[in-house]
Formats: sequence, structure tokens, C-alpha cells
Amino acid sequence: MKKPLLYLFVFVAIQFAASLGMQALFRLFDPSPGLKTLQMLVSMSLFAVMTIVVFLYAKWSLVSPHYLRTRPWAVLCWSVLAALGAIIPSVWLQEQLPVLPNVMEESFSMILKGRWGYVVVGLLAPVAEEIVFRGAILRTLLQKFGPWKAIWISAVLFALVHGNPAQMPHALLVGLLLGWMYWRTGSILPGIAYHWVNNSVAYLLYNILPNPDATLVELAGGNSTKVLLWLLCSLCILVPSLLQLHQRMERK
Repeated sequence: MKKPLLYLFVFVAIQFAASLGMQALFRLFDPSPGLKTLQMLVSMSLFAVMTIVVFLYAKWSLVSPHYLRTRPWAVLCWSVLAALGAIIPSVWLQEQLPVLPNVMEESFSMILKGRWGYVVVGLLAPVAEEIVFRGAILRTLLQKFGPWKAIWISAVLFALVHGNPAQMPHALLVGLLLGWMYWRTGSILPGIAYHWVNNSVAYLLYNILPNPDATLVELAGGNSTKVLLWLLCSLCILVPSLLQLHQRMERK
């Protein structure tokens, strides 16, 4: 467990360094609080880029064109469909749990309002997090433990590192699925595709919905039957997608 914990420590340390560095820099040149959103976007972008560079340079996460040479287009397409089909079931499951505090609500509100926020959340974050949690942490855990124990450990770490209780149940479920995809393929590419769609939909819904915090029943105008139909339609996408992935992903 030493290497996975080292990778996690470096990931968190880079995040703190980028955040504190940008905070000090912005205070030095312009102490006005109006630039808080810009400061957050710059620090998160720097954090993601630094994470990618450090983990690839140190070869903690191995990148190879081998998987692309197998032409896994069907796997990538089914990964995208699985991500789309999992959104409503995941939200529905989370709504059945006790309400958890959303300590990042204000930060998300500032980040997701602009196009730069999409670059950070929809593009940079999926690549950086897959490199760290699947390409480095899970890869190392799979060398020491059985597959499902390794996948569970990496998924729990993935959920905890978000630091926001409201996100953790969804992050845990996503972490389990992404871990399974990595174990079966030996590549982070299907996970990046899934992660990209998941975060992109979150960005779009935040900017489209009049109340991003509304429950499914509220979005359905109080019609619980409509929610069940949404859930059923989503499962009709999710379940076949998972079955197709199971058949098409070759375990390495």
C-alpha cells in the first residue's frame, strides 16, 4: 500500500500547492475579492496540468498506444452510453440516502458558470483523475490484491479525495465502474470517455436547469410516475451498455 498512498499524497499535495500558490499570487497583484472565480479556475487548471505532467514524467501511470491499436471504438461508444444511462439511476439512488452536506456548493456554482469551467471540469479533470486513480493507484493495487479488493480500495479513495460528502456516493459508484473498466482493458481510455461524459452532463445540466439542486420529482413537476419512467428508460440504456462492455472488453 506504500505506493498507492504515495500517489494519493502527491495528488493532494499538488492540489494544495496550486491552490495556495495562486491565492498568494492573486493577493500580491490584485487583492480584490472579485477575482475569486478566476483564481479558482487558474489554480484548478494548474493543478490538473501539473498532476498529468508529474505522473507521466515519473512513469507512475503508463501511457501506451497499444490499446488504441486494437481499435476499441465499440468499447468507447458503449462507455459513453453507459455514462448517459447511469446519470438518473445514480441521482435517484442518492436521493434515497439521507441528505449529505454539500460543502462545495458555492465553489461549484462559481466554476460551472463559464466556458473555462467546462475545460477544467469536463476535459482536464477526467484525464488527470483517471491517470492518478486508475492508471497509477489501481494499477499498483492490482499487483498486490485481488481485482475486486483493489477496485474497492481505489474507488473509496476516489470518493474520499473529492472532499465533499454530497459527491461521495456518486463518486464511489463511478469509481467502482471505472475500476472494473480499467481491470478489464488495462487502459484508462474507456474510463476517460465515461468520466468526460459524466462531467460534461453535470456541466450542461447546471447551466440548463433553472434550479440545478432540484430533485427528480421536482423536475418532473411532482409526478413520481414520470420519474419512474425516466429511471426505466435510463436502465434500458445502462444495462445493455454494461452487458456490451462485459462482452467486448478483454481482460488483461
